[in-house]
Amino acid sequence: MTDGKVLHRAGVLDELRWRGFVHQTTSEELGGVLDAGPIALYIGFDPTAASLHVGHLVQLMALRHFQRYGHQVIGLVGGGTGMIGDPSGKSEERNLQTIEKIADNGQAIQRQVSQVLDAPENPPIYANNYDWLGKLSLIEFLRDTGKHFSVNAMIQKDSVRNRIERDDVGISFTEFSYMLLQARDYLELFRRHGCTLQCGGSDQWGNIVSGTDLIRRVEGGRAFGLTFNLLVKADGQKFGKTEKGSVFLAAELTSPFAFYQFWVNAADDDVGRYLRLFSFRPRAEIEALEATVGQPERAAQKALAYDVTALVHGPAAADQAIKASDVLFSGDIAGLSAASLEEIFADVPSIAQSFDGAGVPLVDALVATGLCASKGEARRQIEQGAIRVNGEVVARDQVARVLTAAELIDGTVAVLKRGKRNTALVRRG
Repeated sequence: MTDGKVLHRAGVLDELRWRGFVHQTTSEELGGVLDAGPIALYIGFDPTAASLHVGHLVQLMALRHFQRYGHQVIGLVGGGTGMIGDPSGKSEERNLQTIEKIADNGQAIQRQVSQVLDAPENPPIYANNYDWLGKLSLIEFLRDTGKHFSVNAMIQKDSVRNRIERDDVGISFTEFSYMLLQARDYLELFRRHGCTLQCGGSDQWGNIVSGTDLIRRVEGGRAFGLTFNLLVKADGQKFGKTEKGSVFLAAELTSPFAFYQFWVNAADDDVGRYLRLFSFRPRAEIEALEATVGQPERAAQKALAYDVTALVHGPAAADQAIKASDVLFSGDIAGLSAASLEEIFADVPSIAQSFDGAGVPLVDALVATGLCASKGEARRQIEQGAIRVNGEVVARDQVARVLTAAELIDGTVAVLKRGKRNTALVRRG
């Protein structure tokens, strides 16, 4: 949590529209309903992996905005639906996971969700759909839920039609039934908590509409759907991917430092949009930061990176990431102890080496740490003056240099750097 304010509920949909969240609503009356609230609303997160990724932050931030405007938010972990797999946005069938794995993933995801949503001034409700889906018999499900859906209509949903039209993949009855399970979730939350709004990514439209239809048919109730724009970069590329894969919310998969760096390196064309989506800064402040885009100080990117890292990992982790970044890019480690260096560079690549003999050839250390792809590249980098050891540039003619125990700070660690952005540690093993 980074923002403790609860605002007047009127205007939350306008706020979300200005910030770039809103893709589609089931009714133009939703804004008036929200202004007259408060209402209960939910988003579900299936635990098909051990961590959410940055794409999920759009949904989490939207829920947080609803909280700030006084509405009751529900974070639903899909312990039941996660065993089935949502076909939306998937080109092929998922591999089913064990009940135990789904349960472990669900606990991890709830911790990540709670980091954003836990707010004493307007606490969320947490639920797990395994609590009701796990108790459903097949006959009960077919009679009470399945009878309300037309197969003709179901196969027209994008998530289903896209798979049916592919002869090489198709769709199993298991995943075909997913939208009915999600609709049942909405009905259950309508009954338990008076929930009348389900939100999700734009690829969830068909599933959400199925839920509003089920509530109308079974309970005669009125419910709404709201979808958010999927996150893409200014050039249209899918957001959240790097050369090394997804950027996760779990610290053990993407460290707070790497997470901070991902945001601080945001392209100028993207940073304003990301600030509106991923920070609680007011409009005037965001527009002032946007006016600085392109300047060497990168104030907008730094503000974005701090806000998102503090939200996901806490302010202390964000402060540590800034400290590490300052040292990383300045290269100035003079006067820092080995303990401080270990803390600052906790997230960079490292190797352990024995220094009992003559030492370690520098080119070997550069390859072993991943700073260079080969010994040939390591030699070229040295010859170009791009390598530093403990902050000092290695002379261009020192290709054969050997790291010795005498160069280890406090006798334990040396800092290697290639260029401005790539750092690694060599520890005494």
